[in-house]
Amino acid sequence: MKLLYYLPLSYGGIARYAHEQANALVGLGTEVYLLTTASYPIGPESNYKVLPYLQDLWSSQRSSNKITRGIQYIRVTLFNIQQLTQTIQKHPFQSILLGSYSEYLAPLWSGSLTRLAKEGKTFGAIVHDPVRDFVVGPYWWHRWSIACGYSFLREAFVHEVIALETVRPMPQLRTTVIPHGPYPFPSVPMSREELRRRFSLPVEAKVLLAFGHIRDNKNLDLVIQAIVNIPDIYLLVAGKEQSSQQKPAWYYQQLAEKCGVGDRIRWHLDFIPDIDVASFFTATDLVLLTYSESFRSASGVLNTAAVFRKPCLASSGESNLKSVVEQYKLGFWVQPDSVNAIQQGLQTWLRGSLEPCWDGYLMDYSWKTNAERVLKSML
Repeated sequence: MKLLYYLPLSYGGIARYAHEQANALVGLGTEVYLLTTASYPIGPESNYKVLPYLQDLWSSQRSSNKITRGIQYIRVTLFNIQQLTQTIQKHPFQSILLGSYSEYLAPLWSGSLTRLAKEGKTFGAIVHDPVRDFVVGPYWWHRWSIACGYSFLREAFVHEVIALETVRPMPQLRTTVIPHGPYPFPSVPMSREELRRRFSLPVEAKVLLAFGHIRDNKNLDLVIQAIVNIPDIYLLVAGKEQSSQQKPAWYYQQLAEKCGVGDRIRWHLDFIPDIDVASFFTATDLVLLTYSESFRSASGVLNTAAVFRKPCLASSGESNLKSVVEQYKLGFWVQPDSVNAIQQGLQTWLRGSLEPCWDGYLMDYSWKTNAERVLKSML
């Protein structure tokens, strides 16, 4: 089978997901072509073909002018869809997998893909965020965009059983649940004690890890407030700011100083390359996944923590994250968006014991199973 994988976002969790999924598809005999940007990190472990024809979707964020950013975002989005259409027609491809469902500006670009679907092309999409409650523009435009974004799809792949809100009936659309596989990273040739000294952490302290992009919905501010009255806990923050629309790192740093816990927090505010990821997880005891109620997806950080067998403190809305944490006992679940709930969860962790089912989780949530279900549906 020959498959075109469309990925206009070439970094972060979605790009990492696409890399693992594409390799798994290749392992099952699929010829995968990844249509992405020139900045996509091509490594020696990439067994698929990369077509670097797209423009950077987030180049619009570099301007300080909101109108300029909006115009640039529209231009890049339409250019990339044009490249997708031309690539499908040129090679040609029969099966096309979108690396992430997106409804933004869909009334402007879905027409060309709808025409290709009517010609017999099969479109599928990974729906990482199935609850589309982030409204851009007027509500009528938001709902029209959602409907257009689903209109040409035959397959929708989700990580949790859910009835997708497609606005209007989509009789052609089938939904398939696929697992979010684990993220393997190179091991580190240093002990836990050596790494703690490297990060200026007490060797015997209890250390929390907040990993990945700094975003409002991860509730880092609530975590900072929660550790005020738990003096033995230290916090390691590793990741870069996501965008200018989110609270900046200095907001959390100032909050930590105001709360009197600044000396117990270590900040590594930069992109963490794959070769360094193991250092942060090996040095810590508990991984923070304290998402707000608006988060209703799977977590890439959880699937990294599972590889290193690190339990988590987790919260979110109804989601795959909640299901797997509770089913496989991967950590401690607390109510979202609450300082008191986080504090009580940390105290439960400090007092109690946990027996996570790591082997069962890693067996059930594999990339091979993911790829097998995708191929079965697309075929």
